[in-house]
Amino acid sequence: MMKIAFNQATTMKHSTLKKDLELCEKHGYAYIEIRLDKLKDYLKDNTVEDLKSFFDKSRIKPYAFNALEFINFRDEAGCQQILDDLQFLCRIGDVIHCKTIVVVPSFDIGDFTKTQIKEETVKVLHELANLAEPFGVRLALEFCGYPNCSINTFGQAYEIVTEVNRENVGMVLDCFHFHAMNSRINDLQNADPGKIFVFHIDDCEDLPVGALRDHHRVWPGEGAVDLDGILRTLQEIGYQEMVSIELFRPEYWEWDVEKAIKAGKETTEKAVRKFFEVE
Repeated sequence: MMKIAFNQATTMKHSTLKKDLELCEKHGYAYIEIRLDKLKDYLKDNTVEDLKSFFDKSRIKPYAFNALEFINFRDEAGCQQILDDLQFLCRIGDVIHCKTIVVVPSFDIGDFTKTQIKEETVKVLHELANLAEPFGVRLALEFCGYPNCSINTFGQAYEIVTEVNRENVGMVLDCFHFHAMNSRINDLQNADPGKIFVFHIDDCEDLPVGALRDHHRVWPGEGAVDLDGILRTLQEIGYQEMVSIELFRPEYWEWDVEKAIKAGKETTEKAVRKFFEVE
């Protein structure tokens, strides 16, 4: 049974956490992925207890926080910022029962080898996992399908997560990022579904490998990504936890917020129902 989540990037420009929550509840989403910036905005006028109260009386529940960004190859100040944000999210997550945090690798790091990238990222993930563990929080490493991202394929990310070998460290599978740098379907076929903590669904325009960027994303089923191939493989390996609609398309940010949230639910459900029962 696959549960559908909403990632706040999809309505990033003109919405708020409060509005997204109310509309996602109305349109039957099971989960929400909460953006760190939207959470901080919400807490200017509301309390963590207000947020807990909303979830206590609603069907929708929090699934993950997005995101601790650029976690590897950071200077001292950058490392401290990540640790501060991690502790902040762990404390909030403790109250609202949100126990997964997406972590994103750094871009434009220079000429480090894949071995050096692996060693550095494994080290950082152990440090962050040590902090997260007492809170029962899991970390989900998200590879980004851009040439200048230090971790940009499923296989590379999976190798790092396997090397870390901790129960609270897994990864994000994002269909756009999987497609964008030609991640291999056989790497997904050979993966442990228990290591996929978050699954982002999206689609994109038909651009060459290495040319795609976030603004090229489109609704599931309206682009060039082999969603059927990815979903079929997930079904075969036994993954069926959750699927989250995540787009960063400026055109959709200008839509009425409710229209975008409704379109996200409908297009995700249509794509996923071919292979999974949807709650």
